Amino acid sequence: MVDHLHHLTVADAAELIAARQLSPVELTDACLARIAEIDGALCSFVTVTAERAREEARRAEAEIAASGPRRPLHGIPYALKDIYGVAGVPTTAGSRLLANNMAIENAAAVTTLEKAGAILIGKNTTWEFAHGGPSWDALSPPARNPWNLSYSPSGSSSGSAAAVAAGLVPVSLGTDTGGSIRGPAAACGVAGLKPTYGRVSRRGIVPNCFSQDHAGPLAWTCRDLALVLGVIAGHDPHDPGSAAVEVSDYAAALTGSMRGLIIGVPWRWLEEEMPPDTVTRAAFDAALDVLRGLGAEFRDVALPPIIDFHATMKVIAASELFAIHGPDLRTRPDMFGASLRYRVIAGGLIRAEEYLRAQRSRTALARATQRMMAAVDLIVLPTADAAGPLEPVHPASTFTQPSYTSPFSVAGNPALSVCSGFDGAGLPLSLQIVGRLFDEATVLRVGDAFERATDWRSRRPEFQAQ
Repeated sequence: MVDHLHHLTVADAAELIAARQLSPVELTDACLARIAEIDGALCSFVTVTAERAREEARRAEAEIAASGPRRPLHGIPYALKDIYGVAGVPTTAGSRLLANNMAIENAAAVTTLEKAGAILIGKNTTWEFAHGGPSWDALSPPARNPWNLSYSPSGSSSGSAAAVAAGLVPVSLGTDTGGSIRGPAAACGVAGLKPTYGRVSRRGIVPNCFSQDHAGPLAWTCRDLALVLGVIAGHDPHDPGSAAVEVSDYAAALTGSMRGLIIGVPWRWLEEEMPPDTVTRAAFDAALDVLRGLGAEFRDVALPPIIDFHATMKVIAASELFAIHGPDLRTRPDMFGASLRYRVIAGGLIRAEEYLRAQRSRTALARATQRMMAAVDLIVLPTADAAGPLEPVHPASTFTQPSYTSPFSVAGNPALSVCSGFDGAGLPLSLQIVGRLFDEATVLRVGDAFERATDWRSRRPEFQAQ
């Protein structure tokens, strides 16, 4: 049985554990065996907490045998992007600057997962400080895409998405500042959710951009995301960006129905401002047909120009990146990978009035987005084109290439990436589903209904260790 456990979803594993048909020890051992078998080629983990995981699994097994699971995640292994602090476990953020850094306390999300009985199995590869990459001159080699090891898993939650797609762990927590959950989810064919800004505490996570960082999960299905979000969402008074907004029962919202939902499509973005490639567009049109068949109605929506979102986000992100890393840049520039060093330097060239103008622009763009969202329940668009080769890219590309993901980091809306097919090379394609502020329940409801109506979740990478 252990040989076949590594592809269990969170939801399926939780049901088996609750029915006493699966032991957390068996599941944990299966994940550890899978990591040992193939991660030497995939490079999705930087730290594997094997002994800790086995101890937690034995404890969970005993607790469940005595009184049943206390939460759906009780006994479920999980991983973390290596910018989440875990007491007594290295947190390197993929940088030589933190090569010997040992966290002294848990990130808030880790504490909630521990209380739910989840089992930490390790830390996933990230681009350096969740910003500079892909890099071959940082602390760890970049993760690879399990659908094709020569291709990129995107970033910066690259290892998290790759590990979930390859069946090394059923769920991982990542972060998203401009697309760093959704981009890797799209490239690796998994489900990834950027919750509303402030929905999940970022306390104890190494910052990238204070005012645009989001924390959220990556898993194989939207049902899995709903179960995990139900644990990690909530107000944290110690995170100044955390919102005191009631948390929904996300799993209960997954009714499979879309009747009566009005979905907006930003056609001007897709046809004039930033058309996707032909394969991505065909997959998007097919996804619209699926949603229409499930009962959704569509409406053209006009959002501000996508370049305005991109420019606003980059000025803010680069300024705050420099505020975080400027002291080390001045004293230890050689410790940065070249990609991140270039981007930190760029942030030091932005003037205070430019940063303030960008923050004012962000407010205007966010308000325009929320006005538009008042007329529809959701909007849909592609997440990104299919993954490209894993190769060095000029660090200036982060400033010159707009994306479909950054507008919703600027506006703060919840945004989900789900697999919507595959291209001719067998690489995943993706659909992005965006909701009203704090309405992750509807976003996940639509993503789950789409997954049920298609067969994309039945296809896994045919990964062979090399």
